[in-house]
Amino acid sequence: MLPSRVKLVDVGPRDGLQNEKQPVPAATKIALVHMLQAAGLREIEVTSFVSPKWVPQMADNAEVMAGIQRQAGVRYSVLTPNLQGFEAAVKSHPTEIVVFGAASEAFSHKNINCSIAESIARFAPVVSAARAAGIYVRGAMSCTVGCPYEGEVPPQRVGYLAKLMKDIGVQHVGVADTIGVGTPRKIQAALEATLQHYALDDVSGHFHDTYGQALANTLASLELGIWQFDTSVAGLGGCPYAKGATGNVATEDVVYLLHGMGIDTGIDLDRLVDAGVFISEALGRQTSSRVARALLSKRAG
Repeated sequence: MLPSRVKLVDVGPRDGLQNEKQPVPAATKIALVHMLQAAGLREIEVTSFVSPKWVPQMADNAEVMAGIQRQAGVRYSVLTPNLQGFEAAVKSHPTEIVVFGAASEAFSHKNINCSIAESIARFAPVVSAARAAGIYVRGAMSCTVGCPYEGEVPPQRVGYLAKLMKDIGVQHVGVADTIGVGTPRKIQAALEATLQHYALDDVSGHFHDTYGQALANTLASLELGIWQFDTSVAGLGGCPYAKGATGNVATEDVVYLLHGMGIDTGIDLDRLVDAGVFISEALGRQTSSRVARALLSKRAG
């Protein structure tokens, strides 16, 4: 039995733009958030409160959060890597914070210079502070099927990470195929390992399209009853570990798939395509969404 409704979190403004080489003005990011909510998105990952030394693209985090005209019923989330980031984030009143951990020890060491267990211990005070302030906490679990350094990641590593996140009070976790190597059965195994620790309503999928598997993996997740997914407008966000590869699956492509299956998203596809065109033009390139390209050529015709 497939879900009748699906909730999408658009991570384009944060995950999508963070690796862009050219600076994207705060006004452009704010306009993108406005277009996404006008298209019907109710969950938007806006920015991250990280050191501008590491992620210069997110240095305008407070300005962007202050510039958004918030809509009732929309959740605005920010990534907070540590307590310092959380304390800065709180001033901008996010609805949700996102903490992260890898299911691969090698990735954890390369990415944040500590073990998985140490990384989660670092987040414990952040989670406690957020929950005490009444802010919802979501956890992103990266490299749940494959790692650029150690190859295949077994499902029990995913279960181990999910349990660590549960133990520190993370309320919802996303199972992310960070390098896009996953195929349907592997994704299902990672999700099943997570579902040993979290309820169905508290688990989402986050799939990269590096090998063109993201839509197949979305369908495989729907078959397990998963009804929440992270996607990125215009397919923003390359994969830094695979040269020239696409990153996040395009929100437009997932919406087209879901609507074609009679699954409600509350999203207006035409307005979503417009948002994707807006940010792609601002970046000086074509949208990475295949659905958007097809619909745009139809419009032009």
